[in-house]
Amino acid sequence: MATPDDIGSLTLFSRHVVLADRETAATVVVEDGIIVAVEADHQRAGAVDLGEDLLIPGLVELHTDHLEPHYQPRPKVHWDPLSAVFAYDAQIASSGITTVFDSLRIGSDDDRPTTADGLLDLSEAIETAKGTGLLRSDHHTHLRCEIPSRGVVEEAESYIARFDVRLMSLMDHTPGQRQFRDEEKLRTYYRGKTGLSEADLDKLFANRRARAAEIGDPNKRGLVALAHRAGIALASHDDTIIDHVAESVADRVSIAEFPTTVEAARASHAAGISVLMGAPNVVRGGSHSGNVSAVDLAAAGVLDILSSDYVPISLIHGAFGLRDIAALGGLAGAIQTVTLKPALATGMTDRGEIAVGKRGDLVRVALVGDRPVVREVWRTGRRIA
Repeated sequence: MATPDDIGSLTLFSRHVVLADRETAATVVVEDGIIVAVEADHQRAGAVDLGEDLLIPGLVELHTDHLEPHYQPRPKVHWDPLSAVFAYDAQIASSGITTVFDSLRIGSDDDRPTTADGLLDLSEAIETAKGTGLLRSDHHTHLRCEIPSRGVVEEAESYIARFDVRLMSLMDHTPGQRQFRDEEKLRTYYRGKTGLSEADLDKLFANRRARAAEIGDPNKRGLVALAHRAGIALASHDDTIIDHVAESVADRVSIAEFPTTVEAARASHAAGISVLMGAPNVVRGGSHSGNVSAVDLAAAGVLDILSSDYVPISLIHGAFGLRDIAALGGLAGAIQTVTLKPALATGMTDRGEIAVGKRGDLVRVALVGDRPVVREVWRTGRRIA
């Protein structure tokens, strides 16, 4: 029986094929999983006619936290990890995502456990699921590393020895730093989540600041060195000031995840670091935490990549929401933020665009008003959704 991991062949015609630089009518031919022909302004006999639906490349997702809700759908409720992985995979594929970096967190910031709770179970479940050949999307690991955590370097090294990590992000959620430079935002978060008193919060935050001062810098140096030794792409996280960007340049970071200010985004982009923002930021019209608007960064010409973050379907909605941004270059440029640019930022040169020689990862999209609806998805020419 054929499985999604088998390579397939198909011939499709769309009046709206979104190439890397333009939208055109074309026949797209996939043989043995690879695009072998893109015949612009030509409808080949026998091609499946997609009508007025668009044909775009399969989406590439670098940062999604959505596996965790499948594994822990309620507080203190843990689902079977293998079942969670398959359910998550189905949602990812039906959102048009053919390549996904599963975001898994290592290290503790006091309110969350370390690798002993869930990380290894989920990682092993992902590997088991891959071995069945039944996963719809192509899965890779994005290891999110909380820098001021005791033992995080050793835990990351042990993890990388067991699992195939393609991206590591360097996170620091110390009160008063980066995303939580305004400490009141973090206090508001903890008040709603834990019910801790102000005195308890004072003690918690003081402990976290002291720990960051003690181990933050050596941990960061260790994680950066580990990533470079292993040939793993690096991402910074929540850069806020120019000094953060200078550190990223020195660390040879290739992606800046969720910069919180225009200044940090501009500096990262100018330094050749791909700026990644959340697609929910685009869809909702702004950051839920009060940081810089992704639409504003796109209009300024300094947005490179979108990530679905916590809502998988937001990835395609975010891209279409940027189609009128002149600095991106219309729909073709907007689609690049969720296809070609994230692929290239992580060294994947075999996907991310509809072009001869690239993988047959394709998505059929209908428009309901201005809203994209995923109708069919193919990975290496094989339909997966």
